Amino acid sequence: MLDKYHDPRKNGSLLKQLTDQQVDITSALQETETLFKQFRRKEIRLSLHSAPSKSLYQKVTEAFFRPLSTRSFSSEQVQIKVGSDENIFPDWKSLLDEEYTNLVNNVMKEVNVVEFGAIGDGKTDNTLSFKKAIGTGRVKVIVPQGVFITKEIRLPSWTILVGAGKGVTTIKLHDSAKKGTRLITNTNHWRGNHHLFVGALSLDWNVERLGDAAKTSTWGNHSSCLTYANVTFGWVKDVEGINPGLHCFDISSTLYNYAGDGLRARGGSKYVWLDNLNGYGFGDDGITTHHSDFIFISRSHMCDPSGRAHRKGFSNSNGIEIDDGSRNVLLVNNSSARCFGGVEIKAHENSSAASNVQIVGHISVNDNRSFNFRHIGHHKSTDPESRTAYNICATHLVALAPIFTKLYKDSTPRGMVISAYKNVVINHFTLIGDPDYDYKGYPVIAVQYRARNIILDNISFRDFRKAGSDIKIFGGENRADSIQINDVVSRNSAPKQIDIGLGVEDISIKNSKSVNNYL
Repeated sequence: MLDKYHDPRKNGSLLKQLTDQQVDITSALQETETLFKQFRRKEIRLSLHSAPSKSLYQKVTEAFFRPLSTRSFSSEQVQIKVGSDENIFPDWKSLLDEEYTNLVNNVMKEVNVVEFGAIGDGKTDNTLSFKKAIGTGRVKVIVPQGVFITKEIRLPSWTILVGAGKGVTTIKLHDSAKKGTRLITNTNHWRGNHHLFVGALSLDWNVERLGDAAKTSTWGNHSSCLTYANVTFGWVKDVEGINPGLHCFDISSTLYNYAGDGLRARGGSKYVWLDNLNGYGFGDDGITTHHSDFIFISRSHMCDPSGRAHRKGFSNSNGIEIDDGSRNVLLVNNSSARCFGGVEIKAHENSSAASNVQIVGHISVNDNRSFNFRHIGHHKSTDPESRTAYNICATHLVALAPIFTKLYKDSTPRGMVISAYKNVVINHFTLIGDPDYDYKGYPVIAVQYRARNIILDNISFRDFRKAGSDIKIFGGENRADSIQINDVVSRNSAPKQIDIGLGVEDISIKNSKSVNNYL
């Protein structure tokens, strides 16, 4: 079930048990890199079709954000390293490790928040005690066992805040806190902060204080358990996020930016590591990133969103969302359960797409769309073609029984959807369905809406008996194209293994095998 008590540090071993073929991760990553290099020789020019006219609201929104923006561009993929113990990390982690040592060396004192009058009785307002203990930074603040109520906590640069463990130390929002409150954030979103560490505690946003409010969040990067906005060198480790109005963990720019495709926000966060996080009950996403660079998310588990940041029945609540303008993001051995999307890599219509994103190991359980890659508003032939939806690599994925969900009532279940993105490599992907579940004839993997340069390699399906096809490449005016499909094995799965739509011109299929013993 992978419920809220799941220990995500076990994801690496779980992946080995769930995959239909044993994966040597070092070799698999080398295969993925080799496949990805093919795209350097297949540059696709943007179409010259004129973009549809924009509404007055769109024009005003883009004009407002433009002075706060910078040009977006696609850079080289971050290199992945594999340690002798099979630990996987980005090549820039050595820099982050150096800066952690720098943080520790710049901490002048260690204090316990109790020394400043804090009481962990679940009743006392400790806002002032935290403020005094943290001061102007260069401090390590210890928070012992207990439930510590506060109206917010703001962290200046050079600050370490640590508890006694998830479920042992809990920091909880005060009943009088406003809806837009961030439980923990950095002190200055405009000038930015640096060298922040939060670890070993639970963060309870106390959504119950809002009663039956139709919407649990306000706007932008507010209403979350933890927000790093314009933070350089940050760590969040061994932390639990509980029932936030918006996100459990938000790694963000000063403001979310909607200046248009091709532009991204100034003041993004960079060099941030999230590790061994749990989150549930989130109004929107468990973990999200916006307009930020060099983000490493590892061994984390997000499940069971409330979806209450959205209109009922239209909740795009994802376990992990790599959103607008994010670049150079690495996800390793994470998991998600019963979300709308397990992992969503995307952008809104009036923002740049997330690019240069790599996933190594992910378990999706009963998510509606296990893996969902899209640039909203850049899908149809009448839409402007995305300028920034490039470069996704994913290796060693597992999708377990995607399902229909009340979160998004009309969304059909999928193991993967790829829309509008170019240069996507999926290597070693196991998809396991429920043989008795009614997938109503829909495909398990959908490649659609002008996706280009897509490679699906070493893909394994089983038990999607009531799906229409295991893989569908959609045709027509909005067709996908430039597709390679290699080494696909289907066992007791959909009646049709690979369905090619009308007008798909550039497609290669090698070594596909389908065995349906139930027929």
